[in-house]
Amino acid sequence: MPDPTPPRPRAAATDTLTPGLSLDRIGQALASFYDDLIAEGVPEHLAGLVRQVRQPDPDPIVAPRKPATTAPKSGRLALVVEDDAATRALAEMLLEETELGVLGCDSAESALTLMREHSGEVALVFADVRLAGAMDGLQLAAAIALLWPTVRVVVTSGRRAERPATLSPQAVFIPKPWRPFDLLVEAERATTETQPIVL
Repeated sequence: MPDPTPPRPRAAATDTLTPGLSLDRIGQALASFYDDLIAEGVPEHLAGLVRQVRQPDPDPIVAPRKPATTAPKSGRLALVVEDDAATRALAEMLLEETELGVLGCDSAESALTLMREHSGEVALVFADVRLAGAMDGLQLAAAIALLWPTVRVVVTSGRRAERPATLSPQAVFIPKPWRPFDLLVEAERATTETQPIVL
């Protein structure tokens, strides 16, 4: 008797984690950081992740991932706020290797909604200055400092080499291109250090 269950469709070679972002592009982005990962002594399991993405399964079935979210191992979350899909996906993949669960979005407005929904769980916010909505990353950092002062905030920018004068005093600034090691260090600090409240 034939099996009544229809076969699952196979994923095409252009499957993506986020719309318009192919696994090949993610692999290329990670590959460009590979030497830095090894030079900085990043754990072998993270280097293994790079190798996996560089050589993906030829016939993967990828589930839609919008918004990005993974289960937290420590009960705490990292929120990546970045309007560039490839950069956001890279940051999310790196943070998934930490003790933090991961949420991702492209605007400060979406980030504030997620902060309200997950109040008390978010330990780290990693945001670009330039975002998709009306607010920028500096305004987002100021709002988080006011509403959730114990959350570690890291702001990045490709247009600025130095810390912006208007950035909240408790926020950390990392210019682009940021190194994976720097992001992993900030994730570690978010889970092990108490964030000082700056008045």
